[in-house]
Amino acid sequence: MKPIKLCIVGAGQFAQNFAHLFKAHPMVSEVSIAEVIAERRAAESKRLGIPRTFDSLESALAAPDIDAVALFTQRWMHAPMAIAAMRTGKHVYSAVPAATSLDELSELIDTVKQTGMTYMMGETSYYYGATVYCRQRWQQGDFGRFVYGEGEYLHDMSHGFYEAFQYSGGDRWKRTAGFPPMLYPTHSVAMILSVTGARMTQVSCIGQIDEHEDGIFRQGANDWNNVFSNQSALFRTSDGGMARMNEFRRVGCGGGRSVRMSLFGTKGTFEEMTGGASWSDLQCHTEDVEPLIKCEGVYSHEQWERIKVDVQLKGDFVSGFAQVHQPLRDRLPAAYRTQPNGHEGSHQFLADDFVTACTRQTTPTVSVWDAARYNAPGIVAHQSALKGGELLNIPDYPKPATA
Repeated sequence: MKPIKLCIVGAGQFAQNFAHLFKAHPMVSEVSIAEVIAERRAAESKRLGIPRTFDSLESALAAPDIDAVALFTQRWMHAPMAIAAMRTGKHVYSAVPAATSLDELSELIDTVKQTGMTYMMGETSYYYGATVYCRQRWQQGDFGRFVYGEGEYLHDMSHGFYEAFQYSGGDRWKRTAGFPPMLYPTHSVAMILSVTGARMTQVSCIGQIDEHEDGIFRQGANDWNNVFSNQSALFRTSDGGMARMNEFRRVGCGGGRSVRMSLFGTKGTFEEMTGGASWSDLQCHTEDVEPLIKCEGVYSHEQWERIKVDVQLKGDFVSGFAQVHQPLRDRLPAAYRTQPNGHEGSHQFLADDFVTACTRQTTPTVSVWDAARYNAPGIVAHQSALKGGELLNIPDYPKPATA
């Protein structure tokens, strides 16, 4: 196996938390940065100790020795950039979402098939303690048949989103901050589907018309003419069950986890809330499982201070590991033991998944087909909301038997 050279595209707040992980990985020989804003490019190059830089994605793609790119750009840029990168022979790690339309999802899959390049979507909730715990119990048969699942991303705009959009959007930040909530569905959807292995087949979604004085979610005020700050969708699943997903950007809910799930089966149930999580079964046994899934912070003051994000988001970027993560940690590079982690213990697993898939030429954990199944439900849900909750079918993206 040959180590890869990887370029991080977009030197923003999220990218900085993966730069050190890619640098520390033994199968990455060089990390570079591509950033269009010159001042930011120079500052991040110096701060992260990454001397080689590019002034655009195109410049990085033109470099023959770059093997892979990691996309940490704005939400609607991911699919076009990933397609362009794969067509020039680069492997792709993409932050979420993978795409904002069904056509983009189809083109992503076609490009992977045509080029043979590795594509992975970095869905953090795949490795959240709650998701890992539920996958373990699902594989043991403890849930029985799937009945109903809930996934939700409760993130008020005032909890760091204003600052994040201003940082990435510049003078046009309000035009981009009105991004439809259901076009960012993968945190919620992946928590359920990565456990059951099913897909979502139909959806009815309604949206709440925003009334906030900032005027972000208004007709003509954003690039999507989106008026919904909150959207709630009810899904039918391919295994005969049901699921409800909430994507809320105006909600009086702070503290605890902004992304959470519950999963109900015929034999057992997992429920997660702000104050903790529990397991219960048909025998009326109830267990507090919060100690198993809660990540413990293990960082020094220096490491905490180096994470340059809004204080409301710091907990996401400096989380440690949970007890349920311990068996999975054996596969991580030894160098990661001294590296910060983030987003409920997920960062280290995601970085290693991608590098391993590239160097061993294997299908990554969250492949392009998984990404499509996690993204399509939200894309169709938004279409349903625009039609007053009309029940719509969700296309399937079956993974080839050889993948």
